[in-house]
Amino acid sequence: MPIDAALFRQSLSRFASGVTVVTMATDQERNGMTVSAFCSVSLNPPYILICLDHTSHNIQLIRTSGVFGVNILAEDQAYLSAHFASKHTDKLNNVSHYIGQLGVPLLNDALVRMECKVVHEYAGGDHVIFLGQIESSTVEEEKLPLLYYSGQYGTFTPKV
Repeated sequence: MPIDAALFRQSLSRFASGVTVVTMATDQERNGMTVSAFCSVSLNPPYILICLDHTSHNIQLIRTSGVFGVNILAEDQAYLSAHFASKHTDKLNNVSHYIGQLGVPLLNDALVRMECKVVHEYAGGDHVIFLGQIESSTVEEEKLPLLYYSGQYGTFTPKV
């Protein structure tokens, strides 16, 4: 018998992770959302995955366009995580961004910006899993990541 939702959340909150904002666009609409379910899948080919709640409107935007962006936030961008996790309708309004090669919005000051083509889509319980192939990536070497642990944001201090 599986564990209950409370213990599941408590257990996984102890896994420190980076913070991502996934962005998407069609000809009619563009949007973004904070996504905690993101990980590397394969080096060759360069695959990542994201998981979105099956009730999210953004799933249809990704299905329609076949592409999405992943923005890994820098240590000074906790406000963007909160903003893109909110219920605002046009989350990209007043947020510094540009349109990438695949037509997805990418956040100007993110630590990493990736554009991905959808390779596969899977049902995953109450989420939809998108497997994406990274088509382009930009890394800001001088920045450090924003971290999320036990419901709080933090920073990383490299050991010398």
